[in-house]
Amino acid sequence: MEFLRPATWDEALAAKAEYPTALPIAGGTDVMVEMNFDVHRPSALLDLNRLTELTEWTIEGEVVKLGASVPYSRIIDELSGPLPGLARAAHTVGSPQIRNRGGVGGNLGGASPAGDSHPALLAAGRDVFVEVASQARGTRMIAIDDFYVGVKRNSMEPDELIRRVHIPVADGPQEFSKIGTRNAMVIAVAAFGFALHPKNHTVGTGIGSAAPTPRRAVEAEEYLQGVLAERGLWESGALLGTEVIQRFGELVKAAASPIDDVRGTADYRRHTLAVMARRTLTWCWNDYSKQIRSAA
Repeated sequence: MEFLRPATWDEALAAKAEYPTALPIAGGTDVMVEMNFDVHRPSALLDLNRLTELTEWTIEGEVVKLGASVPYSRIIDELSGPLPGLARAAHTVGSPQIRNRGGVGGNLGGASPAGDSHPALLAAGRDVFVEVASQARGTRMIAIDDFYVGVKRNSMEPDELIRRVHIPVADGPQEFSKIGTRNAMVIAVAAFGFALHPKNHTVGTGIGSAAPTPRRAVEAEEYLQGVLAERGLWESGALLGTEVIQRFGELVKAAASPIDDVRGTADYRRHTLAVMARRTLTWCWNDYSKQIRSAA
């Protein structure tokens, strides 16, 4: 097995161009597990730990540019304000040791439907983009909705690397909920991300571990957006009503296409998604209503 350790981003792209099957490793929280269990034996490892720029983040305008290797622990400590949904998801990732090593870039690269960051990224809005680059084609931006293409498959080319993720700064409440045998150190049986976007009067959803890829509950989003607009609820912050919350949960449930496996049945996953959808909507709307009343 070849071991490649570039010192700069350009060197990393050159190495990936020469060894397109090389497996990038930064935190190693997924890669090393697969190697230890002989699930994956790559021809080469591309160590990105010397690239300090991947561990940096900035806010430019209303967008967080999050380096691929910023660890979850720093997302929790430093970005819970601008990225509350992602920070809440980060709280559920592994143990403190794993949160100190793992980052969103690795989650995206692995593209597992059970990855904890995916529902939060989808819920954050359609203006989330994954910045990837190759030596031959330069930099390109992949919309988060186009990134996931199959079970543990993404839309990157073999010679591309993830540099950073562009995520809009939250303009409303965001939540993340995960079902498992415990709060952390566990792969999700099902997960759900939800966000309110008052500036453009939209809502965001993200379903995890209940379909071949992470996905939105599109009909649920459209239904809720219609209710909020028709009833003037964005302006008033008035109660949604039980029937709206219940219907939203049912539409989220219908958007999933889970399977039975050792962690849970398909029926249980659908049930938990409906519960998580109702809860996250209620939590976010209660927070939003308080903001409206405080501003009045």
